[in-house]
Amino acid sequence: MTASTMHSDRPAIRVLIADDHQLLLDGIATLLQLFPGVQLVGQASNGEQAVQQFLALQPDVTLMDLQMPVMTGIDAIAAIRAQHPAARIIVLTTYKGDTLVGRAVQAGACGYLLKSSLRHELLAAIQAVHAGRRHIAPEAAAEMARYAFADVLSNRELEVLRLVAQGNSNRETGALLSIKEETVKAHMSTILSKLGAKDRTHAVTIALRRGILDT
Repeated sequence: MTASTMHSDRPAIRVLIADDHQLLLDGIATLLQLFPGVQLVGQASNGEQAVQQFLALQPDVTLMDLQMPVMTGIDAIAAIRAQHPAARIIVLTTYKGDTLVGRAVQAGACGYLLKSSLRHELLAAIQAVHAGRRHIAPEAAAEMARYAFADVLSNRELEVLRLVAQGNSNRETGALLSIKEETVKAHMSTILSKLGAKDRTHAVTIALRRGILDT
């Protein structure tokens, strides 16, 4: 009996992996072979492929990277769940920011794992999600709890912060958004307050760490 078959009459949990790093794909594939009752049925290297592979293979559990070319992991999750609301998807990422976790869960993810803890948590996560439960990495759950009642940036504040993160001055940001420089300053003041930041650079650092801004 191989490691990918159950020691009972229950069928193996069929798993699809989507990640744009071949080394990680190979590493997870090797890891899955060691797990009893788990069978790797497919791989994808971008979000669009992940959707196609899911529709073709109908896996029990999908492991989905967030940062992928062609289509992001979050968009792929949403696309899959739009057609298969019961799809069980676990996010694999290096990011533990609360905003990213929230966006992934909103899109339909049932689990959220950090790549650094796959060896210790992956099997438990696959089994939990397959059984209909959620599995959020402790570090990511802690980030969500930490910012559970934090103020959310408005769309305009996000636009301002994104342009500031790109190195634009208040005047340049105002010109790009067709608003006055004083208005940009007012937005930045609110952003610093909401994020608990000391200055513009600190605000950008916090926003990147929490996943409010993409890298």
